[in-house]
Amino acid sequence: MSRYFKTFLLWSALTPAVAAGLPEPVAKGLRDAKVPQSSVSIVVQEVGAGRAALTLNAASARNPASVMKLVTTYAALELLGPAYRWKTEAYVDGDDLVLKGSGDPKLNYESFWMLLRNVRARGVREFRDVVLDRSAFTSIALEPIDDELFRPYNVLPDALLVNFKSLRFVFRPENDRVRLFVEPSLPGLEVINSLRLSPGACPDGRAFRDLTQATFQSRPPRAAFTGLYPASCGEKELLVALHHPEDYVAGMIRLLWSEMGGSWKGGLREGVVSTEAKLLYAHESDPLAEIVRDINKFSNNVMARQLYLTIAAELGGVPAHPDTAARAIAQWLVFKGINAPELVLENGSGLSRNERVSAATLMALLQAAWKSAVMPEFVASLPVAASDGTMRRRLHGEPVSGNAHMKTGLLVDARAMAGYVLDRSGRRHAVVMIANHPNAPQAEPAFDALLQWVRARGPARANPRDASPQRP
Repeated sequence: MSRYFKTFLLWSALTPAVAAGLPEPVAKGLRDAKVPQSSVSIVVQEVGAGRAALTLNAASARNPASVMKLVTTYAALELLGPAYRWKTEAYVDGDDLVLKGSGDPKLNYESFWMLLRNVRARGVREFRDVVLDRSAFTSIALEPIDDELFRPYNVLPDALLVNFKSLRFVFRPENDRVRLFVEPSLPGLEVINSLRLSPGACPDGRAFRDLTQATFQSRPPRAAFTGLYPASCGEKELLVALHHPEDYVAGMIRLLWSEMGGSWKGGLREGVVSTEAKLLYAHESDPLAEIVRDINKFSNNVMARQLYLTIAAELGGVPAHPDTAARAIAQWLVFKGINAPELVLENGSGLSRNERVSAATLMALLQAAWKSAVMPEFVASLPVAASDGTMRRRLHGEPVSGNAHMKTGLLVDARAMAGYVLDRSGRRHAVVMIANHPNAPQAEPAFDALLQWVRARGPARANPRDASPQRP
C-alpha cells in the first residue's frame, strides 16, 4: 500500500470531524442539488504536505467521467515521453497505394492533405487500389454510451483515423433563408436543407439539434435538416460522424487526390504492408505533449482512446488491445508506489459506465505528477478556471479565476474535477471532487465553492502591483 493511500485512510479514520465538516458553501451546493454527501468524495491536500486538509469518502470507488483522462495522459507522458510522435506511412506496392496507420490521434484534414501532397510530390500520379493497413489496433465493436450514434465523441479507435471521421455542417442566415455548407464535402454525400428562418432565442447543444430536426444515415451518406433556424443564432456549426471509417477515408482520398491532379482507378480494401512495398513518405504527428494538451483542455474522448491503445501497442505490441493498456497502466502505478486496487479502466477516456477510481488514488496521482519530470507538460494540459478549455465559462470575476488548473468530467449521473489550485498566500493545493448521483450535473455550484474555499485559504499575500517602487 502506497504512503499516499495510507495517509488518506489514516486521516479519515483519526479525524472523522474533517470528513463530516464540509465548508458550508460546498455543503449548501450539494443540498441545493439534492446530492447526499454519501454520494460524494473529496480530498484537498497541499502539494507535498504530509496529510490532507479535507477528506470525504476518499477511498470510495466512483465513476470519474472524463477526469479518468488524467490517469491515461500522465501515464503516457511518463511511459512514452513528451516528445513521442505517431507515424502514418505511405507505401507504393506495384500499382497500389498502401496507407499504414499507427493510431495518430490528430491526423486531421490538414495533416492528411499534407500526407497525400507529399505522395504526389514524389512523382505518384495514379494508382489502382488503396490498401488500408489498420493492423496496429485490434478491431473493437462497441455500442455508443448513449443514443448519440453520430456524435464525434462516440467515434471508436482506429489505427488510421482520419479527421476524427467527422463532417462540419455550417449554418448561416442569409437574407430570408438559411445557407448550409459542409466541410469536407465528400463525394456521394447527400445534404438536404429545408431549414426555415424563425424568430426567438437560439438554443445550445442537443436543443439546437432537435430544433433543426436533423436526421442522418451512413450508407449511402445522407444528412437532412428540415426544422426551424432562429435568426438570432447567427452562424453556427454542427459536427457529425456520419460515415463508416473506410468510406470516410475513401471519400477524403477521392476529394483531395483529384484536387492534386491525381487519378485513382480502382477501389479500397483492407490489408497489410507487404515485404515488396516501398516506403514513400512518413507523416509525423505533433509531439505527445501537444496531444495531451488537446485531450485534457477540451476533454477529447476520441484522442484519449487513441492514446490509451498507443500505450498498449508500445508496451505490449500490436495489435493493441484495451486490456493490455489497462495492465500496463496498473503496472506503472505499482512502480510509482500508488496502490489502486479499486481502479477499473475500460478505454481510458472516462466515456464509460464501468470505469472507476477513488479520490485517494487521484490525489496520489496528482501528488506524484507534481514531483515528476513531466510535471510542466502535465499541468499545462489542464484547463484554467475562467480562461480556457472546459473551464473557460466558469468562475469569471472570482478570486480563483486564473488560479486553478482543473480537469473536469461530466456524465449524465457523474460530475468530477481534479487538479491544482493556488491559494491567496501562494501555496498550491491538489484538489479532487467526485459526485455520482442522478443529480450530480446540478451540483456544479458545490464544485465551484470548493475551488473558491481552497483559493481563500491562508493569509492574503501582498500584490506586487500594489507596492510602491523603492528609491535607491
